[in-house]
Amino acid sequence: MAERQVTVESEVGLHARPAATFVQTAAKAPLDVTVAKGGGQPVNAKSILAVLSLDVRKGDTVVIKAEGEGADEILDQLALIASAP
Repeated sequence: MAERQVTVESEVGLHARPAATFVQTAAKAPLDVTVAKGGGQPVNAKSILAVLSLDVRKGDTVVIKAEGEGADEILDQLALIASAP
């Protein structure tokens, strides 16, 4: 299982457009992708409601995990989205 730990830099956190872009990117991956706020319970990164329920704000750390072929590539993309200002 691959994982990335990322500090969210967007002023709106993982809400609004950053959340939508994050979920759309995760949904394109043919593997299970999860995201957790800090050390919390992971949720399905392909579900907008699950991602929004984390209430991730600027400065929070998220842990994104995926397993399978192409996991590193999708995690790199999601890390870029989550860390964009």
